[in-house]
Amino acid sequence: MKIKEEVVLVPTPTVPMRTVIYRPQEEGEYPAILLYSEIFQLSGPILRSAQMMAGHGFVVACPEVYYDNLEAGTVLAYDDEGKEVGNNLKWDTPIESFDKGAQSLISFLQKQTYCTGKIGTMGFCLGGHLAFRAALEDEVEACAIFYGTDIHSGTLGTGKNCDTFERIGELKGEAMMVWGRQDPHVPKEGRQRIYNQMCDKEVLFSWHEFNAVHAFMRDEGDRYNPQLAHQCYGMAVDLFNRRLKI
Repeated sequence: MKIKEEVVLVPTPTVPMRTVIYRPQEEGEYPAILLYSEIFQLSGPILRSAQMMAGHGFVVACPEVYYDNLEAGTVLAYDDEGKEVGNNLKWDTPIESFDKGAQSLISFLQKQTYCTGKIGTMGFCLGGHLAFRAALEDEVEACAIFYGTDIHSGTLGTGKNCDTFERIGELKGEAMMVWGRQDPHVPKEGRQRIYNQMCDKEVLFSWHEFNAVHAFMRDEGDRYNPQLAHQCYGMAVDLFNRRLKI
């Protein structure tokens, strides 16, 4: 399926949130996926992930996660300087900024003539956490979470004291949780804590652990595992087809 790209400025309570949208060229209505990036914002690997998902018949909207902090269009480099800036912003950005961004984007998409109104979320690293948190919104019916950081520890946002873990029971849709066993950012104890909480709260989810390092889905650098990435994208497509195209 051929796709097209557009860049929109989504209104939020503070400043417009620059968002890149990919969707099928063929006219019609399609379910939407909010796809959240790593701390580096909308890098090449993130946009290629979005393009691939859009090619399966979805509207894929990629918001700039630091829209309140950085100039629109800013992409941080995959280097030590970019990592430092991205991590500092992860801890300096109020949780309300992330939440209001998600709510604004959901509202925007549900008003578009090309969207069915069905919403899913997907994300990597920081974006995995943000996709999980966005999935706590009532409108979201499915989420695909790839090695979401800081869920187990609550260390996201100003003061490193977010309540995502405590709110796991609010998840109403289906979650697909994907982890790398050799990922130091979410160690075994952290993964077990999340798994136990999801079981205790009786949410609907699947759980997948692979022998892989952090960022194994990113198609740049020596962490990339193409075979596992292909498998995981297939699982995400299956999830969203089943939950959003009914």
